[in-house]
Amino acid sequence: MTYNKVTVEDIDVKGKKVLVRCDFNVPLDAEGNITDENRIVGALPTIKYLIENGAKVILCSHMGKPKGEPVPSLSLAPVAKSLSEKLGKEVVFAADDNVVGENAKAAVAAMKDGDVVLLQNTRYRKEETKNEKNFSEELASLADLFVNDAFGTAHRAHCSNVGVSEILKPAAAGYLIQKEIEFLGNAVNDPVRPLVAVLGGSKVSSKISVIENLLDKVDKLIIGGGMAYTFEAAMGKKTGDSLLEEDYIDFAKKMLEKGKDKIVLPIDTVVAKEFKNDADAKVVEGDIEDGWMGLDIGPKSVELFSEVLKTAKTVVWNGPMGVFEMPNFAKGTNAIAKVLADIDATTIIGGGDSVAAVNQAGLGDKMSHISTGGGASMEFLEGKVLPGIAALTDK
Repeated sequence: MTYNKVTVEDIDVKGKKVLVRCDFNVPLDAEGNITDENRIVGALPTIKYLIENGAKVILCSHMGKPKGEPVPSLSLAPVAKSLSEKLGKEVVFAADDNVVGENAKAAVAAMKDGDVVLLQNTRYRKEETKNEKNFSEELASLADLFVNDAFGTAHRAHCSNVGVSEILKPAAAGYLIQKEIEFLGNAVNDPVRPLVAVLGGSKVSSKISVIENLLDKVDKLIIGGGMAYTFEAAMGKKTGDSLLEEDYIDFAKKMLEKGKDKIVLPIDTVVAKEFKNDADAKVVEGDIEDGWMGLDIGPKSVELFSEVLKTAKTVVWNGPMGVFEMPNFAKGTNAIAKVLADIDATTIIGGGDSVAAVNQAGLGDKMSHISTGGGASMEFLEGKVLPGIAALTDK
């Protein structure tokens, strides 16, 4: 699915009220302090561009799952404070439990060009996740134009991303969404070849559509992590006490047949007696005996995967090679991260655990692109249409 959407730079924003959907779904500690500000930092380029170009900037986002009612611990007040510090100017927080209330209306009415207002958590309203028109209309009534910069929710059709973009035209992509479309979209649909995908993580079942979609498009598909054992079993190998999805062995057989020249599987495994960091461990090739479970790829697999990756010009990686949360079983994942950091290719890390793994290895800044949305990037790789992006105005 290729997208060519109007971007924030294509629209005239001076003096206009611009509603911007951001992804401020940040983690908070018990005292309500933000423990990871990455998503706030990610939104700054779009917000700064709008301020500098004289827009009146109205920000909205969800946080957590308040399920359609006000939950004080999920208020966006800490985000307003963080944004004020980072932008060096006051971000007015409109603390309405109904999101578009007296505070929001008064704050917007008082805005001058370059001012910033943040609305309360959009999921305080039960209509938000159902994309009900009345709430979309209330949000849209505050603004003249709409900019979506929340890739993390692009796979959901909600009021604050899809509903408003059907009312406020043009609806433009912010810098974050633009970057995601450019990297993920091009990687899957118009890559510089060879294109190599690396899939890991625990389950085949959660990546069926990704495997099917990518197998048609890639030059090589490397499979590691827990999902590799289902493929090993499909080839008639014994997998001991490793993670195995019996119900997906037939699917794995089909994929192996279809992608016999493309699929690359581990050739050795780090196995342990128990699922813990200091468990008794060893490296085995071939069958894994009963009583032992695979927790990481072995050194020969690292070598094999590295050789394949060094031929690539575009790499998409989704899912770790082992139980990377345990240092003794993170070696395979870290080795792959290191290879990607060193090769001359476009390297795209597709959300979730792979992002955590790359950052844990301290190599995040060596990657071409790290996707900000786990679920959304998965659906992109599955070839699905993302409603939050499809709803934006076409160029």
